[in-house]
Amino acid sequence: MMRALWSAASGMKIEQTAVDNIANNLANVNTLGYKEQTAQFKTLLYQTLQAQTTTANGTNKPSSAQVGLGARVASINASYTQGAQLESDNPMACCINGNGFFAIQGADGNTYYTRSGDFLWATSAEEGELVLTDPNGNPVLDQEGERFLLPEGVSSNNVIVGTDGSVSYRNSDGTYTDLGQTIALVQFPNTTGLEKTSDNLLAATVSSGEAITEWDSDGVIPSTIAQGYIEGSNVNIADEMVSMIVSQRAYESNSKAITTSDSMLQTANELKR
Repeated sequence: MMRALWSAASGMKIEQTAVDNIANNLANVNTLGYKEQTAQFKTLLYQTLQAQTTTANGTNKPSSAQVGLGARVASINASYTQGAQLESDNPMACCINGNGFFAIQGADGNTYYTRSGDFLWATSAEEGELVLTDPNGNPVLDQEGERFLLPEGVSSNNVIVGTDGSVSYRNSDGTYTDLGQTIALVQFPNTTGLEKTSDNLLAATVSSGEAITEWDSDGVIPSTIAQGYIEGSNVNIADEMVSMIVSQRAYESNSKAITTSDSMLQTANELKR
């Protein structure tokens, strides 16, 4: 009965984590480029009540007797399925169609990655710099790991982004000039291994593997970019509500198991009276 108390308590803990994760998904249902997360569980250690042995008449028993000691959170994995392609009023909005990620330079100088392509040309001295529309204004990087700088006198409204990420601008006579830079798109061997940081950015880890550049790597299906569109969250509200109900019922069941175990312990204590 004491095992039941602790096992049920571990069940309540993991279901609380599941609800916390669902709440985070719902909170980010309108976050651009956000990917829903799912909590995964695993069993704890098993206690052997009786090892494999023989019966009184010498017959071998087919298995041992083990009882589980509860469960714990194994991981919280993100699902990197394609989000909805939403039309944007921002002319520099870029939506990735495929498995790629944009490369962003963080405040610490390191390279981070994101699916959010809500870009704008920020004023930096006398030149415009392509950055994310977040409070930090993190710069967008090209295939050479360099920032994008708009030449002086060129209007940001005349900038064109090709499906391959190449950037050019329209001149007053209607001709186009190639900026000579292309938005970097990279992929990872294991996207679930990416580490989530603040501002909707992702960091590469040992689990994710190193970034694979789409433009010069063999065996990689290149992504495309749609200018004037943005990728929305892939969170499905209906699925999240169903998962919340399932987690709530599991939490209640574990709570009932604790109540039942407590009642049984109370009955056992009263036997000596």
